[in-house]
Amino acid sequence: MKYAIIGTGAIGGYYGGLLAKAGHDVHFLLHSDYDHVSQYGLQVDSCDGSYHLCHINAYNSTAQMPVCDVVIVAIKSIANHLLPQMLAPICHPDTLVLLIQNGIGLEADLCKAMPRAQLLGGVAYICTLKNAPGHITHTFNGLLQVGNYNCHNHEALAHMMADFAASGIKAKKMPYDEMRWKKAVWNMPFNGMTAAVGAVSAGSLIANESMAPIIRQMMLEVIGAARACGVKGIDESYADKMMDMTRHMPQFASSMKFDRDHHRPMELYYLYRRPLAEARSRGADMPLIAMLAAELEYIDAQSR
Repeated sequence: MKYAIIGTGAIGGYYGGLLAKAGHDVHFLLHSDYDHVSQYGLQVDSCDGSYHLCHINAYNSTAQMPVCDVVIVAIKSIANHLLPQMLAPICHPDTLVLLIQNGIGLEADLCKAMPRAQLLGGVAYICTLKNAPGHITHTFNGLLQVGNYNCHNHEALAHMMADFAASGIKAKKMPYDEMRWKKAVWNMPFNGMTAAVGAVSAGSLIANESMAPIIRQMMLEVIGAARACGVKGIDESYADKMMDMTRHMPQFASSMKFDRDHHRPMELYYLYRRPLAEARSRGADMPLIAMLAAELEYIDAQSR
């Protein structure tokens, strides 16, 4: 299979790098570090083993990229309105489009713009960042959960999952809604709160005796919303599982904290506005999450 990586940042660089390292035909879309990577390649420093790709298929526009069998979208969701135009040159009718992004409603919105696209959702449980041009650092985990939104090409999906496994990508399939909402249980409290209070890591929040119960209550709000939206396989015990996982994570700034620190727009729509609206439409309120979202909206507006 031929792969396209749309957004060679911390996530796209990590998963795309593993595919390329394993010998797959991978084509990378880059932005700010296109010239650097074209000349020097891609360096991945990983807790699972570091490596350097001396040459990768690098592009600064999808117009120059080949048509691919799998497109992995790893850009920030604030740019998703650009996806129909970006994906058109590189998709054939059976191309799988995997959105490795955080939030609720991503695939539904893209499906409206691209009704024939075969869409998969993905969420990554990973600590990884791009800390220099063409340089990815991976310090913890790496699990990729994949949910089928509307893909009917099950043979291609199975092929993709087999390629992932053979490349060292720890990927597993999960029911779509469960996959999206379970990640929201972590993202909505931790991603936003680290940005709002300037915490150095998610772990530092639950190490604080005043903050830990608030974080857990936020998680319970999201779990309640997920259940109201029909998600199975999630209950209060999942909050404790996520708290325990976070305690064992290395010190790591969330993506939203990173965006705030670098005066970039934060991913507020799909991480907060959309899930809050989905929950309210089903009679579920998330008052603590709503308060955090309002604070983040204020912070984001002040940074413009």
